Amino acid sequence: MCLLIWGAGAAVADPISMDDFVDADQAQARIGQLLFYDKILSGNRNISCGTCHHHDQAGGDGLSLGIGEGGIGVGPDRTAEDIRKRIPRNAPSLWNIGHNSIDVLFWDGRLEVSDQFGNGFDSPAEEWLPMGLDNIVAAQSLFPLTSQFEMAGNPGENAIAGATHDRIDAAWPIIQARIHAEPEYVRLFIEAFDNVTEIPDITIVEIGNAMAAFITTEWRSFDSPYDAWLTGTALPASAERGRHLFFGAVGCAGCHSGPLFTDQTFHALGLPAFGPGRTRLFDKMPRDVGRMGETDLLSDAYRFRTPSLRNVALTAPYGHNGAYPTLGDMIRHHGDPVAARAAWTTDMAALPVAPWMDGVDFAIQQDSREMARQQAVLDINPVAMTAAEVADIEAFLHALTGDTAQERPLGRPATVPSGLPVD
Repeated sequence: MCLLIWGAGAAVADPISMDDFVDADQAQARIGQLLFYDKILSGNRNISCGTCHHHDQAGGDGLSLGIGEGGIGVGPDRTAEDIRKRIPRNAPSLWNIGHNSIDVLFWDGRLEVSDQFGNGFDSPAEEWLPMGLDNIVAAQSLFPLTSQFEMAGNPGENAIAGATHDRIDAAWPIIQARIHAEPEYVRLFIEAFDNVTEIPDITIVEIGNAMAAFITTEWRSFDSPYDAWLTGTALPASAERGRHLFFGAVGCAGCHSGPLFTDQTFHALGLPAFGPGRTRLFDKMPRDVGRMGETDLLSDAYRFRTPSLRNVALTAPYGHNGAYPTLGDMIRHHGDPVAARAAWTTDMAALPVAPWMDGVDFAIQQDSREMARQQAVLDINPVAMTAAEVADIEAFLHALTGDTAQERPLGRPATVPSGLPVD
């Protein structure tokens, strides 16, 4: 959340309807459901998209920083085992990312709708991202597959990991070949895609489009008490008081605006720093400079994309690095970020035990100059809030939880065509 002082303007967020989402074919969504939970897409066949975006965790993993390649289990009980690095950022929510207004994804916005490279997107794959992807979610779904610490694995362990280190698009044909070798996937693709009549027609584009069809339909949610309020049903008293604070004096809607409660832009919140950081070839310091890592603009330093607040009560912990375990903690941080950061303790971070990382997890906090740089960039105007007001805002945020949020159309499959275990 980004609670900036907000003046006059609309007193509500816009309503949502089914017409506000990208189109998706249900037969393709069924394939996407299987792919989403099939470890065949990972380098070592040991992790799926669903591992870190699990139905039992409302599309997240319940951790501050995820455990990707090499971990075991799901959710807060996932163990680190022999991982080389934690995922640098909190697993983002998938709720409503198929909404037509979404034109930028990832905490640092490294994927955007754009004509810059002639394929519809400005992405880490640049001109090597293939043509034909249906939407930004289809493009997004391809990148975790090529990430060393998320799903690809380490160089020397498998062909996907090795190819990825040659060039980002070199791994996708290997993934295609794995799907080609599974008769059930081939049958499903031929049945669901008009352009697929034989095995070579199944490319990474169809794989991405199938996963997008699943993600954009599976994680739609707009039947919350707030949505009912938009049509005349009263909110509970505490949530109603919180609504007035949210859209009024406290100013949450300065950043959390529009139907998804996000302005899709980037703000510096001054969150406590920890983890391995998102390092770059020329910057090995274990820090995360946020949007600046993509634009190289100093004005973007330590700024991160505003998350949607729909179903936010289901997707703890909070912040780009999952620094805060509860909504109340996050709200209080927005009220006084300097004091909250000073009071923050390392046990507030949900990090599966990995003793060999003890020297890394909080090392950045020992760099006084880096801490000063981060603390100097802050887009929040402090707002004095009483404990009762914090509780009321939290009640309003709970009123953004969909009544059917835990009842997904397809859910988690019991089995997948590869026969690999489903997390």
